[in-house]
Amino acid sequence: MRKNRTTLALAMLTVFGTHVQAAEKGIQKDENDVETLLITASPLKRTVLESSTPVTIISGEELDQNQAATLGDTLKNVPGVHSSYFGPVASSPIIRGLDGPRIKVVQNGLNASDASRVGPDHQVATETSTASQIEVLRGPATLLYGSGAIGGVVNVVDNRLPSQKQEGISGEVFGQYDNVADAKTFSTDLNAGSGNFAWHIDAYDRSTGDYKIPVPANIDEKGGSTTLRNSAIDANGYSLGGGWLTDDTRVALSYGRMDSAYGLPGEDGVFIKLKQDRYQGVVDWNNLDGFIQSVHWQNAYTDYQHSEIEGAEVGTTFKNESIESRLWAEHALIDGWKGIMGVHFNKTDFQAIGEEAFTPPTKTDSFALFVMEERKIGVLLWQLGSRVEQLTHKVDNTFFAELEQQPPIFFDNKDYTAMSASAGVVWNLDTNNSIAFNYAYSQRAPSASEIFAYGPHIGSGTYEIGGGFKIVNENGEYNVVQTGNDMDKEQSNNIDLTYRYNADSWNASFSLFHNQVDNYIFEQFTDLVVSDGALITQQAFDDYVVVTDEPEEADGLPVVIFSQQDAKLIGFEAQLDWHLTDEWRWEMFTDYTRAKLNEEGNVPRIPPMRVGSSLHYEYGNWHAEVEVTRNSQQDKIAANETKTDGYTMLAASTNYYLDLDNIDMTLYLKGENLTNEEGRIHSSYLKDEAPLSGRSFSIGLRARF
Repeated sequence: MRKNRTTLALAMLTVFGTHVQAAEKGIQKDENDVETLLITASPLKRTVLESSTPVTIISGEELDQNQAATLGDTLKNVPGVHSSYFGPVASSPIIRGLDGPRIKVVQNGLNASDASRVGPDHQVATETSTASQIEVLRGPATLLYGSGAIGGVVNVVDNRLPSQKQEGISGEVFGQYDNVADAKTFSTDLNAGSGNFAWHIDAYDRSTGDYKIPVPANIDEKGGSTTLRNSAIDANGYSLGGGWLTDDTRVALSYGRMDSAYGLPGEDGVFIKLKQDRYQGVVDWNNLDGFIQSVHWQNAYTDYQHSEIEGAEVGTTFKNESIESRLWAEHALIDGWKGIMGVHFNKTDFQAIGEEAFTPPTKTDSFALFVMEERKIGVLLWQLGSRVEQLTHKVDNTFFAELEQQPPIFFDNKDYTAMSASAGVVWNLDTNNSIAFNYAYSQRAPSASEIFAYGPHIGSGTYEIGGGFKIVNENGEYNVVQTGNDMDKEQSNNIDLTYRYNADSWNASFSLFHNQVDNYIFEQFTDLVVSDGALITQQAFDDYVVVTDEPEEADGLPVVIFSQQDAKLIGFEAQLDWHLTDEWRWEMFTDYTRAKLNEEGNVPRIPPMRVGSSLHYEYGNWHAEVEVTRNSQQDKIAANETKTDGYTMLAASTNYYLDLDNIDMTLYLKGENLTNEEGRIHSSYLKDEAPLSGRSFSIGLRARF
């Protein structure tokens, strides 16, 4: 009955939207003008309409409306973007079915340098409540960001590095309360300046209890608690920045601090304590004479650490210390071509320390050269680029020496050269219609954990073995031995075709993609488990549990090994924004990804098809909306996966805008999952243990001055 009601609501919105008379478009308060938004993630400063690859930017009231505790949840309504969802405490973006080390999360253009690319239980070390905009680049974005961006980039932009002069003080204050977890969020963002000097400060504080859920957490549990145990969050942070700005020069520096403590759903008594110190700097030289017209230099130093604490004891500590620098120059026109050329350096020192460390300490160095060019020829805007990157993993072999395995495990440095190139064109058919085409060839070097992993990964509930190993069966006894062979680079051939329509009363876009990934790296289940330190078959483990009746003495973690096969990912995204009248506006989006392995069926944890529709009403100082999102059933599953039922979410909100002299104030009330629907995310490692939050109501205030 509940599903029928929400599906009917979606149908009613669609029918209503097709029968209302359209009018000239006036930008409503909760939307952005796609003609003016600049992609800061691109050094060529293109707009969304000028990009040959699909890009989404959320900012202003739209970003405020989608504000959530995690980056993945904040982006949940962006077409093509889903979430790894480790409960409501940690979630990373999944773009077109690709996640982990294939998706770059960056802060102001430089790597976030946390541990979220290694495990789904690791929080992304960025904060959206103090961001000015978030940019999502779908498809390979390897030219500027490196081989790790084979699937896409999420760029969280804030004002900590001042870029504009200003006199006096401006900023905003934000506060929100949400009853689903007794959640309280506060943030502030202040900007000021005098003459050539500008400064910035922001801060946030978030605290929640355990989240309420519609049904018992475990999918097989009946009559249990409807509170998701161990899902509380306590987080805070701040950043300080200052800059010296003239017409020709900018020098800006910033420092940011983040502290967070959050539970791990499904692991009672286990929580993560995270801290990060981040320094960023930028130097711009503009309006230069000669062939080089401007030079830009970005730098970041990040010291990240989080500890997984069990009771009162620290189990495993993850550390990531990184230095990143990108230097590029914009050149004068060459036969009509304008563009940039640059170098990119990144050095990371990643460590996992403790009894449950599943990957050895590894230092990774990369150095790259890149070039990006574009030229307008008539109605065609051509965009070309290439990059070559040298990457080296230097592993600490003492991790393996402690295993006392024979023959001993020892890895030499792993060197990779990754090449990337792209060619795209934007064809303006007329003032309203355009078609964009982009082809990208990208190579990705395996990450350190994909090569060297050897141990229990509590977050994913598996015993991980890297691609640098193989499992051998010697007279019924299973052993892990070093292969002696290097893992191959992933090689992606990605094609994007996008149609865009932008007019007075409505705009729309539709994108098709085809991504052939050779040597795709994935976690392959082995039908083995680890019991008391030994590898045995699942059947032998089940028999052991039955005989001893003491399952707590045998952990029984399933063994996965990083393997490689060719894979194909195809799909689409579509968006529609239609101003029906001056007051009424209708939005729709949908996305779909189909991902198959050449030999072993389907790629694991691929999100299902999704359709969303929302109806907006704005009159005077009031804005209201109703939104319905349908997530389909996912039954195209990989080995050892189970299918996930579909679900429909209903949400509604109302905003009141108040202008008090120099203060623009927004008061809002928002309700989510109004039908208290059970929803489980197929791409989540905890889908059978952590459903989506239950019915919630939040009230908030944002004041800008």
